[in-house]
Amino acid sequence: MKKSHFFLSLLIGYLSLSHTYAEPVQGWLNWRGPGQAGVSEETNLPESWQVGGETELWKYDLNGAGAPVIANGNLYAFGYGGEGGEDVQEILLCLDAQTGEKKWEKRFSDYISDVVYNRYGIGSPVIDAETGNVYLQTSNGRCLAFTADGKKLWEISLMEKLARLTFPNGRTGSPAVDGPLVIFHCVTANWGRTGPARDRFYAFDKITGELVWYSTPGIRPVDSSFSMPVFGQLGDQRVFYAGTGCGNVVCVNARTGKPVWRFLLSQGGINSQVLLYGKDQLIAIHGKENVEGSSKGRLICLKIPTEYPKEQLVLGPEAEVWRNDGHIAFTSSPILVKDRVYTTSATGELVAVNANDGQTLWREKLGPDQIHASPVYGDGKIYAPLFEGTLSIVRPSDEKAEVLSQADIKAADGSGIKCLAAPTIWGGKVYLSTRGGLYCFGRKDGLPIKASPGSEPSFAKSDISQLQIVPAEFAIGSGEQQTFKVYGLDASGHRVKLITEGMTWEKFIPPTAKVKAEVDAALDAKTGQLTAAADAKLSAGALKVTYQGMSATTRGRIQAGIGYQEDFENVKLALEHKGEKVNFPPLAWLGARVKWHVLEKDGGKVLANRLDNVLFQRTMNFFGDPEMKDYVLEADVMTDGNRRIKSTVGLVNQRYLISLVGNQKALEVSSNHERVKQSVKFLIKANTWYRLKTHVKAHADGTGEVRAKAWPRGEEEPADWTIQVPVKRCHPHGAPGVYAFSPQAQKRVYLDNLKISAGK
Repeated sequence: MKKSHFFLSLLIGYLSLSHTYAEPVQGWLNWRGPGQAGVSEETNLPESWQVGGETELWKYDLNGAGAPVIANGNLYAFGYGGEGGEDVQEILLCLDAQTGEKKWEKRFSDYISDVVYNRYGIGSPVIDAETGNVYLQTSNGRCLAFTADGKKLWEISLMEKLARLTFPNGRTGSPAVDGPLVIFHCVTANWGRTGPARDRFYAFDKITGELVWYSTPGIRPVDSSFSMPVFGQLGDQRVFYAGTGCGNVVCVNARTGKPVWRFLLSQGGINSQVLLYGKDQLIAIHGKENVEGSSKGRLICLKIPTEYPKEQLVLGPEAEVWRNDGHIAFTSSPILVKDRVYTTSATGELVAVNANDGQTLWREKLGPDQIHASPVYGDGKIYAPLFEGTLSIVRPSDEKAEVLSQADIKAADGSGIKCLAAPTIWGGKVYLSTRGGLYCFGRKDGLPIKASPGSEPSFAKSDISQLQIVPAEFAIGSGEQQTFKVYGLDASGHRVKLITEGMTWEKFIPPTAKVKAEVDAALDAKTGQLTAAADAKLSAGALKVTYQGMSATTRGRIQAGIGYQEDFENVKLALEHKGEKVNFPPLAWLGARVKWHVLEKDGGKVLANRLDNVLFQRTMNFFGDPEMKDYVLEADVMTDGNRRIKSTVGLVNQRYLISLVGNQKALEVSSNHERVKQSVKFLIKANTWYRLKTHVKAHADGTGEVRAKAWPRGEEEPADWTIQVPVKRCHPHGAPGVYAFSPQAQKRVYLDNLKISAGK
């Protein structure tokens, strides 16, 4: 961080501590509504959908799957548009909630993700009640912050900064805003102690985008999860509750990220939102295999702790208040109305359950199936869209479900339009995002009630009892500086003040660290300013600050930039793995420790992907800054294999993957494979070294060209590029990385002599 940036962020930090707004932001600010339970207090809501009829006030052409959110008359929706190829982009849209008139939109191209079949736009934006700012996570992990009028505040690529994983289904949950923080939920395989793939939560300062804390409250995940945090109080501590990809329901301190407790509910990921019931109960649902037996699905009520524990608790079967088996909900979330739970099951039923004893009151078949959409409640009615486009409005009682209206949204070929989002209620209207458009139903003259989201109860701030360093993790290049803010927190995690003097800084190696390493940079012991020299080596380590007997740590990396070269010859092969002398790749490479080894090959030391975990048969690992651009990335590469099966090896340059595809005998350029993918024939021989050289040239008009050349190592470099791929929407920047694909984890890839140089 440059010095000018530091003073600006310092000023913003002071303002974020003290600034308040005269009028609170009013609206449906997150997809679950003001009470985090899918319930509206409004009246005079429509009793029929009437698609194309009287109650349909307007429709906007947006292919969406996440619920829209509304603040002060602005509606924000997430979806995608475009017919195919590079034309497909995700869209953050701002409309006039009353008229449907567009105010502004932002478009985002996908890059190097696993998303297939246009499974985009599944998450929802969230609005900050204090500032009106809008936050979003796109399908490939681009985290964004905008003002209400569309000005970008900050952007973070979780994939390239924290090694977020992507999944073919495009699952991406909504962020959550609470106090000074915006929290994102994802699976990452970062570095050091967060190198193993885990389901994690990351909290950023909502104003500056700096990382405040990260948390790993569960165990090894078996699935992705997009369950959004539900906030509450545990004594004087602000906490949140959520499902995870490891099948747990977890409780996490919302101010520090400290895990509080977890409960294993499912053998698969939990995507549905939890419900808080009363002062000491939590209701959750899932649709995967139960932790005992072979049955699937369960609705459960837990008695949760009412006192904040010193260490993370693991709740057992004794925590169950009641369970109701056979309630299968993969991603649809239940709603809570007083002491009644309503949920839509995977078989298309609307189910009513007594929240006090878990007994099913009734089931009403509304359609053939349900996958993702959740119901909402308002004005005594349940609004329940189903997967294949059936929209139902139901008036519930304890005895039955009275179906007031049903409508079907049809495509031109007569098939049902997919409904994957929960409806949104505001101003006498019900808004619904579908794969066929964004709809507004209701009354033209409807007026919203004055309702603000629940906020943290106020507590008198006490003396400082703990420290918090921001950012909690950093990455800089050689010749760059990093500065830090140190907040003094009270026992409840509230920020008491920004500490600017009286601190002592030092480099720190945690006693539990498996790799005893320090970051290769000079640290000012008084100010904490970290300076990497022009010749600083790739490295990673922790820093420690001490103030009035209290201490806190942060950690970070010196990452690759222009001029970086790596031949691995200085790596001591001090470990043994399956009879081979090996060691780990550079610590500063994201996610590489559990996926790669340095070993002897052909008379030298090279990098080889590991084959001991089929989950890592495909891997992509970054080692530079996402803001890098116009650079040449090259390396010696080699595939292994035979006539039937060969591995694939590649380099990532500016968000494009350039690879030698062994089985296809091709040199290929791709980003997301359904957006950009072109190849030329290239005779690849297994166990033969090639030199692979790559460059991305961006033009002023937004177009560009991805180019690469490959030739047998040791031969003269060819004058011409082997492949040149023109792109309509060139990614303007992106981190360098390496790629390997070993089908069924059978055949390795090898890399050596990596080099980054300036583009020509």
